[in-house]
Amino acid sequence: MRVRTTVVAASALVLCLAVAGCGPDGGDDGAGDKDGKGSGKAATSQPPASASAAPPEAAASPTPTSDGRTLTEAELAKVALTTGEVPGYEVAPLEGTDERGTEKPEDEACRPIASIINGSPEPAPAAAVFRTAMDTAEEGKDDQTVVTEILTSHPKGGAEELLRSVRDAVRACAGGFRTTSEDGPSTYTGVKTLPAPGAGQESFAYQVTGSLEGVRVPLVFHLVRTGSTVVTFYAANFLTETAPEVPAALVTAQAAKLP
Repeated sequence: MRVRTTVVAASALVLCLAVAGCGPDGGDDGAGDKDGKGSGKAATSQPPASASAAPPEAAASPTPTSDGRTLTEAELAKVALTTGEVPGYEVAPLEGTDERGTEKPEDEACRPIASIINGSPEPAPAAAVFRTAMDTAEEGKDDQTVVTEILTSHPKGGAEELLRSVRDAVRACAGGFRTTSEDGPSTYTGVKTLPAPGAGQESFAYQVTGSLEGVRVPLVFHLVRTGSTVVTFYAANFLTETAPEVPAALVTAQAAKLP
């Protein structure tokens, strides 16, 4: 995996995407973080639950209603988070979104996970917009918290299929998987479900552990669906092996804006 700078690697659609996968070496055995705390950021100070915890997959809050419309790109842009809506975070359009990853998994069951790493969730959306949210209190630091956000709208049934296929892939690929791309092979040594905040009509979170020069690189994803719209949040830690956290405040605030 090629990394430009910590902030760029964590925010340009280079999730691991345009900077190629999170390989190419596979010398790790597995599960990701050592203590679960978000340091090295694209993380916060609160730890995600351990792998042994039973992660809730259903929103605990009242289920919002939705008319199920497939939003246009302009409509997605209107409902995307903006600076000031979540205290302490600056939100901006993501640059370079024409660049997408090209990773193809050796195991077809892992394709939904690889597609999200590529920045191209499947089934293909009708429209998409991209944002980054950065912790302003950490501005200028190498370990500044950076969260990438992808809003996608889908034809009828497509949003539900996206969440369902990712859930299935996380279960099927728990032991890890390998991919190939234009930049060479990549190895992901483990996949596990994480607790998801109660948000939207459906929410799901998981961690994928990649490898960079023999060091484990934890990638955390949160997916939230309301109607035909899905928001995918992504955070990575390229500095230490501790797992990052997608701040719940970002997830719930964004979910609350979905029609």
